[in-house]
Amino acid sequence: MNVNLLKHENSRKLSTLIENRTIYSANFAELNVFETHIAAEKVDLQFGFPVIASMLSGKKIMHLKNREAFEFFPGESVVLQANEKMTIDFPIASANSPTRCLALGTSPDKIKEPVELFNEKTRLELENDTYNFDESSIHLNNNEQVQFILDRIFTTFLGSNKSKDALVDLMVKELIIRLLQTRAKSMLVDKSIIFDNNRMAFVVKYMRDHLTENINVNKLADKACMSTSNFHRTFKNTIGESPIDFLNGERIKFAKNLIQNTSGRFSDIAVKSGFNNISYFNRQFKRLEKITPNQYRNRTRLEDGRPKTEVVGVFYKLLPAFPKF
Repeated sequence: MNVNLLKHENSRKLSTLIENRTIYSANFAELNVFETHIAAEKVDLQFGFPVIASMLSGKKIMHLKNREAFEFFPGESVVLQANEKMTIDFPIASANSPTRCLALGTSPDKIKEPVELFNEKTRLELENDTYNFDESSIHLNNNEQVQFILDRIFTTFLGSNKSKDALVDLMVKELIIRLLQTRAKSMLVDKSIIFDNNRMAFVVKYMRDHLTENINVNKLADKACMSTSNFHRTFKNTIGESPIDFLNGERIKFAKNLIQNTSGRFSDIAVKSGFNNISYFNRQFKRLEKITPNQYRNRTRLEDGRPKTEVVGVFYKLLPAFPKF
């Protein structure tokens, strides 16, 4: 267990086994830590303010308006608009292995400023190439920068620093920009979207189509018809990570599919995914997924047929609690 969770556990009160809520407050933000200690279904939750939710441990199945249900794991975030209802299942929560989630709420005005800054400084050379969080919900995979900021925000809320409000304000802005970069990344890798006139999208497609080949930044810059330095800077500003980190992430996603759907040896899977060194593959997998390939295989093979408690009609209406908005 990490330091933040340990500190949280030592101070929080457990009053319910399903979505036990602990609140940490700052001037313009509120951090909620939810914990569920038994398997449950159909738990309704709604916030009266925009929320960035991030999984800490366990697994949820999220049911949101106008989209198919999806599994929600550590290393992922969901951005929700104010008053958007979610229904949640907890298939594997238990006393020894609770499901935990952070829910960071803030004022819409605090979201607007970094969104405008991002749209001003980072463009994708497309018509209507602006990004926002005005959709009903957005499900994102966190990169290292996002996870690092979330950890820092959690640490700051748990502490007693006299500058907590100012620090949280700055970190929330950084978090939103990082999530917008992740959003841009998810759009670029969406196979249903065609960016014929966009160099970054062309390079992303090239990397995904040639995962097993020897690819370096110079080659990618040539594909984008840009200098190496300009390409590297543009790619990182837009997506939030370097071209090689992105490539490794795509290779790990390909490897995860092989691990989940085959019984192949990890050394073979590493090669098929574009890694010529099993140790490097293991390090990259652990860095991105926070678990080893073997642990991932075991997790994906867990059966969800454990006894469940159906919670019907439990509805938390969490209204804004920010007196200084």
